[in-house]
This record gives sequence, C-alpha cells and structure tokens, in this order.
Amino acid sequence: MSQITIQHLSFTYDGDHTPVFEDLNLQLDTCWKLGLTGRNGRGKTTLLRLLSGELKGRGTLSLHQTCRLWPRPVQTPERKTLEILLEDAPPGEEWRLLRELGRLGLGEDVLERPFASLSGGEQTRALLAALFLDEDAYPMIDEPTNHLDGPGRALAADYLRNLDRGFLLVSHDRAFLDGCTDHILALNQTGTELVRGNFTSWFQNKEDRERGELVRNEKLKGEIRRLEQSARRTSDWSDKVEKSKHGQRNSGLRPDRGFIGHKSAKMMKRSKTIESRRQKAVQEKSELLRDVERADSLKLTPLTYHGTRILECRELAVSYPGMTGRPVSFTLRPGDRLCLDGSNGSGKTSLLRLALGEDVPCTGSLFRASGLMISYVPQKSDHLQGSLTDWAQRQNVDLTRFLTVLRKLDFSRVLFQRDMESYSAGQRKKVLIAASLCQSAHLYIWDEPLNYIDLFSRMQIEELLLQYRPTLLFVEHDRAFREKIATQTVCQN
Repeated sequence: MSQITIQHLSFTYDGDHTPVFEDLNLQLDTCWKLGLTGRNGRGKTTLLRLLSGELKGRGTLSLHQTCRLWPRPVQTPERKTLEILLEDAPPGEEWRLLRELGRLGLGEDVLERPFASLSGGEQTRALLAALFLDEDAYPMIDEPTNHLDGPGRALAADYLRNLDRGFLLVSHDRAFLDGCTDHILALNQTGTELVRGNFTSWFQNKEDRERGELVRNEKLKGEIRRLEQSARRTSDWSDKVEKSKHGQRNSGLRPDRGFIGHKSAKMMKRSKTIESRRQKAVQEKSELLRDVERADSLKLTPLTYHGTRILECRELAVSYPGMTGRPVSFTLRPGDRLCLDGSNGSGKTSLLRLALGEDVPCTGSLFRASGLMISYVPQKSDHLQGSLTDWAQRQNVDLTRFLTVLRKLDFSRVLFQRDMESYSAGQRKKVLIAASLCQSAHLYIWDEPLNYIDLFSRMQIEELLLQYRPTLLFVEHDRAFREKIATQTVCQN
C-alpha cells in the first residue's frame, strides 16, 4: 500500500486573484476507491491536474507512483481504436485489453474500427479499459459518466467496484458513487473532509451534523439575545449606582461613597462576565454552519397551456441513412415530466430536435400544439464564449434575474467578469440552465441538463421542478434525478 501526501499546497491560476487551494494538507491511501465531490469550481479537476503534474503549485506533493489522469486527449481519432488504446500501455498488453473491454461490455470488433466511429459511450468505456493496463500508475478518473447511458453507467460502476486496486474518481452521479467507492473526499467551503464509506453514508452524516448545528445555532442565538439584554440592564444599574455617589443627601446624610463604589465595582465585574459569555457564544456560533452548502430556492414561471395535449407521437422513429430508431408512442400533457430513456445513439437527441420543430428525417407522426413557447437546454455547452452579460442580452433574458439565479447556483461574482471560455464545464452548463429558468414557457426541453453539474445544484433543480411542476421533456442518465422527477418514462431501446 502506498500513500499520497499533500503538505501546505497552494495554487492560483494565472491572472486570477482567488486561490483554488490555500495551505491544503491531505494524506490518501492509493488502495482506496476514493470518490471526490464538491461544488463546481471548488478545484476537483485542478487537484487531479496537480497530482498528475500538469499544473504546478506551491507546497509539497509526495507521490510514490505516477498519477495517470483520465480522460486523456485522443490525437487523430481516425486511427484504429486498438492503436489508440495501446499508446500508453506497457508492451504485450493486448490480451489484457481484450479482457478489460469484455468486462465493460465491449467486443473485440471495436478494436478494428476507427476510434472516431465509436459512440461517446463506447469511447468512454474503451478509454477506461485502457487506463487500467498500467498497473504501476495510480488512476485518476474525471467525470466518466457524462457520455454513458444508464446501462453503461451500471457496467462502469460494477467494473470499478470489482477492481483489486484503488483509484480517485470525480463524479456527480450519486448512484454511481454509491456503486463503486469506499471513501469520500469532499471539498467543502472551509476545507476538506475525508470519510470512510460511500456518498450516501457521507451525505446522511453531513445532513445529521448540519441539523444538529442548526439546533445549536438557534440555541446560541437565543442565549446571545438574553445576554445582550442582561448586559444592558447591568449597565443601566451600574450607571445609576455610580451617579448616586454624587447625588443629593438623603435626610441630610452624606452618601456612603465607599459602599456605593464597591457596589458599582461588583456591577462592573458582572457586566464583564456577561460580555465574556456573550463573546464566547458569538464565537461558538461563528464556528457553526460554515460548511453548509447554501442551496437557496430557485424560482420558475412556467406558462399555462389550456389545451389537453402538448405533444403526441405515434410510431415516431428517427430515420437516417443506414439507421432507423425504435418507434415510440406517447402523449405529453400539461404538467407531465417525460423522460426519454435509451442507450447511446438510440436517437433521443433527434427526438428532442423533432419536438423543437426542427427538420429531422423520421417515420410516423408527431403532433405539436400550436403557439407553444419552448425553452431549450442543449446537451453541449462548449460553444459559450465571450461576455456573460452580452450573451444573456442576446438570449433576451432579464439580466438581474439571470445573475441572481447563477448566484443561487453557487456562481461567485468574480465569474461574471470573466470570459465564459474560461469557465469549467459545470459552470458553462449552469449558464444554460439559468437562462432556461429565466424563461417563461409552456414546454421545457432539456437534453442531459445535469452533465458536469455538482450534486448540490442537482438537488436544487430537483426541488424546483417538484415545486413548480413545469411541462418537461428531458433526457437524463442520472438515475436518482430521473426517479424523483419523471412522471413517465419512454424507452427507445
């Protein structure tokens, strides 16, 4: 068993004033199946790049083996898959590659095909198989589920769980983390938290701790109020006693200034004791709730459609040359949240494009209600670049509301001034979701909206959809999200 030791690590990107890490200290066993979680922008991918040597920070990294980062860029994907997968592998590993591919549900035939001809899910699983050919390297896996369908995610989780070696995995899929990890490293607001167990056990403990802190927080707030009231009363008494030292004689008697001074000193001492207790309570309160992930409620203003049908498909199938999808039939009524399910390449995105009114070759029939206002979140966000505010204005969304939604999704204000091209993948996806949430529509069409989105934002979006109940047609492979949100599921397999 070897360890990774991080001591006093600090890192800030060039041109940025906010450090990603400051005096980070960690000790990790490489035999752990370690899940790494945290809000978008907390530095998950940055940590992997620091460990792999792609980035250099200040501090000490003690590594006893090479850290290999996944996914790696593929040069000239027109080459044969076999050639690409064996690029970084030790000699004579073709037999092992075949074994790993089989465990991930891929046949030997994919090796002879151009890598570019593989679907996104096939490419993901093939590159994952190649990652584990080098037994001397420590595997670090950055969000492998984004191009995997439901069965592909289950296969990958089962594959990782049954490995006899450890890895470091970044993922925002709760079921996937539960399926293959035995430790969780959380990047919180005030530091790191390393615990044994899967995501669910960590999150339940986190919620229990936060509930206890909330109760203690309310108790301390009440104690602080009582101590402040007591301090004011004591101060008033002390002032009155002190003034009486110089007051008029009562019945011709001179005030006993010694006694009054002693009484005043006791009042002052009591006042200081009360203030000391108050400061201690304030300090205890300030140490609570520092790592509570603020998930402010989001709002949505869907439009009401007064017809009985929004969409209706009858034996509708996408039909490209050499490929015809499975026919599907469904009716989408106002208030429905329909999930299109299916394997990679089954035509889900094409069906969404048909629902948007685009010209896609197909068979069967599609009814679209007239006068529909539609809000669309595309699957890809890599087209975003330039000024955030300029882009928002081009989308005709209310800028104040748009920026407010982004702040609630944990966008820092400094991001508003940056070029969107510098955003992380999760931050770019949040831009698209925020724009959709600012639009009033009869129908919301979302194509894999949660790719790269952190767990806490996923939960915010779940609560929003359950509260406002918009009419929604969506594709999403996050099992926990689908089970909570979908009122019906249509499978294209």
